Amino acid sequence: MTGDYDGDEGLIAAEFADLEQGDRDQGGGGGAAGPLPVVAIVGRPNVGKSTLVNRIIGRREAVVEDVPGVTRDRVTYEASWRGRRFTLVDTGGWDPDATGMGLRIAEQAQVAAELADVIVFVVDATVGVTDADEAVGAVLRRTGKPVILAANKADNPQLELESSVLWSLGLGEPRPVSALHGRGSGDLLDTVLDLLPEAPPEQFGGDRGPRRIALVGKPNVGKSSLLNRLAGEERVLVDPMAGTTRDPVDELIELGGKTWRFIDTAGIRRRERELKGADFYATMRTKAALERAEVAVVLIDASQPLSEQDLRIMSMVADAGRAMVIAFNKWDLLDEERRYDLEREIKRRMTRTPWALRVNISAKTGRNVEKLVPAIERALESWSNRVPTAKLNQFLGELVAATPPPVRGGKQPKILFATQADVEPPRFILFTTGFLEETYRRFIERRIRETYGFDGSPIVISMRIRERRGAPPAAKHR
Repeated sequence: MTGDYDGDEGLIAAEFADLEQGDRDQGGGGGAAGPLPVVAIVGRPNVGKSTLVNRIIGRREAVVEDVPGVTRDRVTYEASWRGRRFTLVDTGGWDPDATGMGLRIAEQAQVAAELADVIVFVVDATVGVTDADEAVGAVLRRTGKPVILAANKADNPQLELESSVLWSLGLGEPRPVSALHGRGSGDLLDTVLDLLPEAPPEQFGGDRGPRRIALVGKPNVGKSSLLNRLAGEERVLVDPMAGTTRDPVDELIELGGKTWRFIDTAGIRRRERELKGADFYATMRTKAALERAEVAVVLIDASQPLSEQDLRIMSMVADAGRAMVIAFNKWDLLDEERRYDLEREIKRRMTRTPWALRVNISAKTGRNVEKLVPAIERALESWSNRVPTAKLNQFLGELVAATPPPVRGGKQPKILFATQADVEPPRFILFTTGFLEETYRRFIERRIRETYGFDGSPIVISMRIRERRGAPPAAKHR
């Protein structure tokens, strides 16, 4: 290079030494040996179970609305009290006389109670004992599990005194609490800790835990059906009515000799600004679930034309920097004509995410579902892939020599040096003497993919423009 540019490769490489070293120094976290104990929150509809869950975990995570039936699945959260970690399970309203979807919600609540180490039975202190409370209490007594009777909505001393009528449920002393205001919640958690099984010893090391996969897509495309198919049992509710899932549902599933954490999410609806109530908060939870996932499986109804919302969801995953597998569900419903049309739609419309891996499945029949995990593993491998700096610069040197960047403003920009600054997602930074057009950056990305793979992973290419000495510093471009 000429002396007109501060472009010495040694200086540029040194500038990135801290970035690369920091990436190498990243290590795994620690965790407890064995599974965490489970605390299930159960009770009839609209007694404040989700409000109590939010109080315990210390944030507004469970969807709360002043109508019964907002929580429909059993939803798990990690919580802690006095340094003790446990899994908290929020359940749908348990109504022994329910029919239809209400019956299935009650079944999920009963399953949660049977799997729990401790059960917190929430009743409404302002109402007293109802027939439904007595029926649920009878079932809980038969489980043989420790049961804590939480008299919720005891917002003042008078209601605390009146909660003594709940002794008639035969579940021991009622614990008056106000989930909304926090009254009595600490005493309740102290009781929970007293009843939990002995904690296992803590172990710390490089194991980052199960890989996290978010199932995302429009409402009613089969996310919950796929999760149940992968689990081999009905873990979450499935119903023809769109919007059955509202909270993200985490499930640990054993597949291919590995344990995976699948996150079933609420369907992302078309116009977020028009959402109200529980649907608005459920969509926010879905976005948060995507942020904590490593790879997203985007489900698309293959029997229907690709919609703008399908494309928006794929773009949302790419913008979040997550690896992506697109699962075209309901493949069993397609005839030859629809398959031909779908291929044309994919080529014409999926121009932003052509790198996403594709699997054609049927969650209902199980067709090709076994191909999903290999695709997820391949996408995660790409997401963590790193190209050595020497190989990257040799590759770019040959590429630029064969196809130079287009001239801009009468000058042809040069690529002085390049490095992969990060992984998960892969991020490449190019030191240049001028601005590279977007078309040329896409060309570089395409050739990087052809040479080094990265199937199923987004790639971020940034520029750092190095001006002549004495010139004003140029802005960084992405």
